[in-house]
This record gives sequence, C-alpha cells and structure tokens, in this order.
Amino acid sequence: MPSIPQPLRPDDDGSTDAPVAAALSAFQAGTATAADVLAALAGTRLLVPVVALLTKSEVGEHGLRREKESEMALPKLVGKDGREAVLAFTGTEPMRRWRPDARPVQATAPQVCQAARHENAAAVVVDVAGPVPFVIEGAMLQALATVEEAKRDPSAVDRLAREVPGATVARLGAVEDKPRGRWWRRRRA
Repeated sequence: MPSIPQPLRPDDDGSTDAPVAAALSAFQAGTATAADVLAALAGTRLLVPVVALLTKSEVGEHGLRREKESEMALPKLVGKDGREAVLAFTGTEPMRRWRPDARPVQATAPQVCQAARHENAAAVVVDVAGPVPFVIEGAMLQALATVEEAKRDPSAVDRLAREVPGATVARLGAVEDKPRGRWWRRRRA
C-alpha cells in the first residue's frame, strides 16, 4: 500500500523562498543567468501539483450526475510539438494562479527532475502561470535527475558522464603523503 510521504519542511507556509524569487526576478530582468536560478532552486523546496481526476460517476436520485470515484493525478503540459513537461511551483500563490484546486506536494528540484524523466517528460516548467516562468530541460534536467538517482545508485553519475556531452565527473579521494600525490580523478565523456 502506498504511503503518504513526510513533508520536507513541516513548518512550510507555502510562500516562495526569497532567494528563489530574487533569482527569478533578476533572470526576467536580464541581470541573472539560468545558472543563477538553478542554484537558487537547488537549495529550496518546490511544490508539485496533484489534482483529482474523475474516474467514475453516477446519476443520483434527482437525475444529477455526481462523483463516485476519483484518483489523484500528476498533471503535465503538452507542447505544440507533442513534448510533455512536468509542472512545479515555487509557492502556493503561483500554483493557485495556475489552478486553484491543485494540491501541493513538497519536493526538491532533483526529485522533480527525476519524476519528469520517469514520466518521459522533456522538461520541468516552474511557475507556468507566473510571476516568472522558468524551464529546466535537456542536459540540466538529466543532471538534476541524476543527483536524486545517485542517492540510490552511485553508478548513475558515471552514466551521466557518458551520456551528456561535456559533463565532467570529479571524485575526491584521500590526499596521499607524497608531495605530488593526486587527490582527484577526472573522467570526461
């Protein structure tokens, strides 16, 4: 039986973290890069929307249709080109702008990216309805998903180095007593 996950931050009031809001505003103004936004998102929680999906209805005694069964679903965006994206929000207000009946589930950026990969989505769209939409896709999506995957499977990092052009994996090791001892190994794909 599925269990309900424990919240990342039990005292979460649903507001957007100030460093994330500042990074997104600066990105929109052209004074910050996507890397600045990703750095801010990496240290905070995101909210993934869950919505009720009607699976079975019935007609009541007065002839009105009513819900009999429903399931909770993870909504996805589908672009004009057919690619799908998982949604995430920086706070409850941006989520409410998109869909007031959605319910938030806390997750980290790597967890959301891993979920997107498991759903075969091409991207994660953060705050789709604003105030500042932001897209995580391509190699960055894969890299963040790998951060989460590596918690359970350390070989995930090596796969990332093989699959993503330009990705470099450095492993820190013990420093030897020799004056010229190498303290790191580097593998490039």
